[in-house]
Amino acid sequence: MTLDLTQFHGVFFEESFEALDSMEAALLKLDLGAPDAELINTIFRVAHSMKGGSATFGFTEIASFTHTLETLLDELRGQRMQVTQEISNQLLKSVDIMREMLRAVQAKQPMNAQRVADVQFDLELIIAQKPQAAAAPAAPAINRAAPPIPAAAPRWHISLQPFPQFFSRGNDPLRMLDELAALGELTVDTDLSSAPAFADFQPQSCYLKWNLVLTGATEEAAIRQVFDWAEGDCAVDIRGENIPPVEMPAEPVVVENPPTPTLPLPREAGEGAQAMSGIGEAGSIRVAVEKIDELMNTVGELVITQSMLTELGRTLEDSLSEQFRLGLAELERNMRELQESVMRVRMLPISSVFSRFPRLVRDLAQKLDKQVELKLTGETTELDKTVLEKIGDPLVHLVRNSIDHGLEKPDVRRAAGKKPAGTLRLHACHRGGNIAVEVSDDGAGLNAERILAKARARNLIGPQDTLSTEQTYDLIFSPGFSTAESTTDVSGRGVGLDVVRRNVMELGGMIELTSEPGRGARFVITLPLTLAIVDGQSIAVGRESYIVPLIGIIESLQLTEGSLSRIAGGGEVFAFRGDYVPVIRLHEMFGVTRQREAHEGIVVVVEGDGRRAGLMVDDLLGQQQVVIKSLDTNFGRVDGVSGATILGDGSVALILDLPGIIRRANSRAHA
Repeated sequence: MTLDLTQFHGVFFEESFEALDSMEAALLKLDLGAPDAELINTIFRVAHSMKGGSATFGFTEIASFTHTLETLLDELRGQRMQVTQEISNQLLKSVDIMREMLRAVQAKQPMNAQRVADVQFDLELIIAQKPQAAAAPAAPAINRAAPPIPAAAPRWHISLQPFPQFFSRGNDPLRMLDELAALGELTVDTDLSSAPAFADFQPQSCYLKWNLVLTGATEEAAIRQVFDWAEGDCAVDIRGENIPPVEMPAEPVVVENPPTPTLPLPREAGEGAQAMSGIGEAGSIRVAVEKIDELMNTVGELVITQSMLTELGRTLEDSLSEQFRLGLAELERNMRELQESVMRVRMLPISSVFSRFPRLVRDLAQKLDKQVELKLTGETTELDKTVLEKIGDPLVHLVRNSIDHGLEKPDVRRAAGKKPAGTLRLHACHRGGNIAVEVSDDGAGLNAERILAKARARNLIGPQDTLSTEQTYDLIFSPGFSTAESTTDVSGRGVGLDVVRRNVMELGGMIELTSEPGRGARFVITLPLTLAIVDGQSIAVGRESYIVPLIGIIESLQLTEGSLSRIAGGGEVFAFRGDYVPVIRLHEMFGVTRQREAHEGIVVVVEGDGRRAGLMVDDLLGQQQVVIKSLDTNFGRVDGVSGATILGDGSVALILDLPGIIRRANSRAHA
């Protein structure tokens, strides 16, 4: 019976991408010339594991490429070659190639064979051009006629009998012998008794057997590790002779976090499939995101049902009403705990986003001939997976902007009395019920005069318009705005900070900018922790209820007679903290009949799309946490509305999209 390995493909791809991330992180930490040996071993183990896993699942192109990469890494590991800038660049390029190959195989699409072949050729060329063996440390030799060995020396007798598929799975017996020779003195006896006649010889089959004797103070676990990936493709027997007994410690050994036993796979699957199965990591399991989303949706429905029961409980007056309300109060506490628990399951550390930036910063710094020191803090800060997936692109824009426009070249920094390497910092932290992500640098800062000149040249402002510093800086978020003198593949194409602001606003967040000339700039993105639940202010407009996200509310004010002023064109404004804020009458926008006089009501001052506005409402009903239901999925897109929720009385309340409302109001005003 043959095991169907396709059932393990999903876990293989997932863990392979994670392994490549760790490989890339280790490569970025390599010091040129004399790298940390443990880092090299970490990188080698990833390549070795991917080669074995790829061969096990029949992904021969990946196995072949990774075999070449493994050969180069083995040269570095044995210190027969030194890490140079060229080799470091080529290793990072290899990581990119392996990602592309994995994505192509995962999507069942053809890969760019020529690009793979070019990079593989470059790796082979680097290996071929290595210095002569005389200039490198001598590698351990395989002794076929070993000198006499003291009888008391530890000795291991190893029998290696490959199965027919041994070669086709990407196994290399010569490498295994080299690795054994590094553990001690190795004597090799090759058994040719199973070799067929030449006419029957199959080049993909292995007919050799080996009887090995390894002498040296090594452990059986180290020997078995040599055959780690080949265990399912060969029979290995290891017997020890003159092995000293293991000394037991005087004190009892306490093992913290014992590993969870792994589920063994059938022998046909090989050790590669077992390593990629995703089972065995202590205290954790892999769960599909769709299942978590379903659970979150069910919890949301329960919250709505609980709110409806609470509303019903307020109307009961019989003898059981008090007992009913006590039960509802307990239910409410349990529902909140359940809701928070499910939300925590969806929460992931932002380190998964931050981890992409060391490579990005390194490549951009090389391309722009700049020196950049990247500092990452707050990587353990957690936020909802959905938010995490969508915050990556805005951060990439900001990082590229800081390196290209903000940080100066080394000679310019020296002339300004700064150290040659600029500092770029990414920081994340929780602020109340939100998360703040900061991108800052110690570069030249924003040049207000240059920004104004560009804005006037593009007719964004008039020739005589005077703007505050904050308003000037806000111009860089205008669509297509760029101060780049020339168009490159890094900047100057008119796709920049306006996209950042729009993406952040779509996530229900906001972005702030501060800058000091000569000292640098700082962007702070504030986002809700999750897109599934929102903290909102319930408002009344006529007989309708709406939810305003708390993250966008600045202040609420009671209107007084004469507080509104009408300007040319029919718009209304009111004075707020030394400035005039436009008023948006929600009843006109949504076609609702008001219950108050025109000059009565409450103005809720909000911010969205980088601008402020005052929403005129009839009443404030209270703050509450609501479960967001998508209108796009269940109904259709509505301008100025980001979603809907069901209130405790069973009615539907629309959740306002503040940036969309402000844009819609401005469009109506211009019209």
